[in-house]
Amino acid sequence: MNLRWCFFACLFLLVGLKVELANAQIYRKVGKKILPYTKIVVDQSGHGNFSTIQSAIDSIPSNNRHWVNIKVNEGTYREKVKIPLDKPYIILKGDGKRSTLVDWDDHTATDQSPTFSILADNIVIKSMSFRNSYNNPMNSNPVTPAVAAMVTGDKCYFFRVGFFGMQDTLWDESGRHYYKLCTIQGAIDFIFGRGQALFESCAIYVIDGALGPGWPGYITAQGRSSPKDSNGFVFKDCKVFGTGSIYLGRAWGDYSRVLFYNTYMSSIVQPSGWDAWYSAGHEDRITFAEYDNFGPGAKTSKRVNWTTKLGLSTVKELASLKFIDTEGWVDRLRIIGRPGYITAHGRNNPNDATGFVFKDCKVFGNGKTYLGRPWRDYARVLFYNTYMSNIIKPTGWEPWHSVGQE
Repeated sequence: MNLRWCFFACLFLLVGLKVELANAQIYRKVGKKILPYTKIVVDQSGHGNFSTIQSAIDSIPSNNRHWVNIKVNEGTYREKVKIPLDKPYIILKGDGKRSTLVDWDDHTATDQSPTFSILADNIVIKSMSFRNSYNNPMNSNPVTPAVAAMVTGDKCYFFRVGFFGMQDTLWDESGRHYYKLCTIQGAIDFIFGRGQALFESCAIYVIDGALGPGWPGYITAQGRSSPKDSNGFVFKDCKVFGTGSIYLGRAWGDYSRVLFYNTYMSSIVQPSGWDAWYSAGHEDRITFAEYDNFGPGAKTSKRVNWTTKLGLSTVKELASLKFIDTEGWVDRLRIIGRPGYITAHGRNNPNDATGFVFKDCKVFGNGKTYLGRPWRDYARVLFYNTYMSNIIKPTGWEPWHSVGQE
């Protein structure tokens, strides 16, 4: 039996391991997986190549053309981190939103306050969080712009990333960006900028209650300044919840554009929904739209009378990947170092007898994998008395389309 395991493992490596040139960047290909060419490990305890994230980034040559994976091990990293303009093709990957945290507390000026800055194109960030702790609700500092992350590079992909702050948390300033299963926390203009961004299945967590009574907050402050600009913020399949009272957005630019689609909104959303801010008197230029949302805060009967009514075809166009990507860059970035899934069980009903049971099995191989994700709402999988190698993702499981109904 051991000889057979060895034979198949060796055969897989011989057939699968090769280096190829694709899209002008060199990847390492193992089987059907496209992996970064170089891996750097950051670990505070000295078990990696570097003990700080910035030193790992600094080690990458300028005008880098090869995908580099910087694996950031569990821990709280007290540092400011910047990916400069001349260092594209970087993957920054932690051990989870709750496990790997980058924290700093600058606040002197908005443009110098970010805990994390992305200036380069083609960047992937996964499974970690960034916080500007100057306005942590537990301290008594005066509320002021204090940015957790600033993004000005083009074609950036964020997966299971957390952004934590109070005012101006996420500065999505320019470029095209895709946020999937991310958490963004704040109270005032905490998603702002002139970027072109799609937020899908994200948690928009409001802490406006920390401001005190009578202080409504604002989720978005989008800065589109011309009807010809392609930018805007689109929220699809998201969840808006938290404390206090919040507007969905206010217009930072004369042609500000924001859409909430198929999103749950708790009762913290102000009935009027939106604020024209500096564009008062020119509301006809603003595109603030809602479509097919649900929850107690999604009622539109008391919304301001100048919200934009979009048709379903326009909504679907804005809420699709085509809004930010007509070249296929999202799919290319999504597969770089993407973990796999062993199971996708499809139980539809709690009364169904179906399910997958693994008993006395062996899980091994290369790369990283989840034990499973639900293909249907009542998926059922059991692993019993089974050997699992270190390829298993520490979190084990992925809720997939059942986020919020785990």
